[in-house]
Amino acid sequence: MNQNKEAAMAAEPIPAPDGIRAAGAVVWRGDRTAPEIALVHRPKYNDWTLPKGRIVHGEHPIAAAVREVYEETGLRVVLGRWLCSVHYEKKGWAKRVDYWAAQAAGPADFVENEEVDRMSWLPLEDARDALTFERDLAVLTEFAARPVATTPIVLVRHGRLSGSGDDWQGKKKTRPLDPVGEAQAATLATVLAAYRAGALISAPSERCLQTLEPYRSANRLTIRQDKLFTDKHYEPAGALRILLGAIAVRDRMAICGHRESLEGVVGEVCAGRYDGEAALHLFKGSLVVLHHADERIVSLERYIL
Repeated sequence: MNQNKEAAMAAEPIPAPDGIRAAGAVVWRGDRTAPEIALVHRPKYNDWTLPKGRIVHGEHPIAAAVREVYEETGLRVVLGRWLCSVHYEKKGWAKRVDYWAAQAAGPADFVENEEVDRMSWLPLEDARDALTFERDLAVLTEFAARPVATTPIVLVRHGRLSGSGDDWQGKKKTRPLDPVGEAQAATLATVLAAYRAGALISAPSERCLQTLEPYRSANRLTIRQDKLFTDKHYEPAGALRILLGAIAVRDRMAICGHRESLEGVVGEVCAGRYDGEAALHLFKGSLVVLHHADERIVSLERYIL
């Protein structure tokens, strides 16, 4: 592979058209100030690299990253912040690989196979020396640039709705998701599983409860309903208290609500706690992930389901 085609850092994780999409992770374990990094050896190429692989059609990149890590290392991981995108050419095709930080959640159940015959845990600097391709060094640089151990708060705008608002005859809060919205809810379940969200909050509307339901039922969780996350009853101080409470105890929380309430509370919690741009627009079936560490927001990521 031509190593002159170096990695390019993307501003945020937005899909690139007409190319090969892949996802992977910098998997770490141990002390967050001196982590060990998992590298894999591919006998076909005789190289040492970070675990990654192609995204299956219809699969969310976040879910793909977790799946590929498990397939190549046997490790169950908890996904952290998005790191960067690496771009290069493979057999005449543009290829993009998105990487996340990921903490090992237990020992590896590694099984040697045709694609990967060895896995090794190395200190960060030794991992830099061991990697075959320079493009992977950019990923480790981004990994080390900010806290490696973070906790997510996921804020989701509900999926697409059935019919149109003018045609709906019932109460607005009872309007359900349409089939596209239901598919978005199913995709969300794979995303929340990657973050291992344990606390669920929803606006008390059918569309928001439906959006969280696949994940709730798969994990036997309960959903706390709170009207603060409706546009009608949104109150900045009250909603902010909920997020600050989660930050204080490091709850892995997911909140599904209405657009204006979610956009508003993101601005509130980022004020004075985040160095980047916090203004955003949430479409139906989109989400923002706030990763925090030491009571600071260290990453703000936007995704489409």
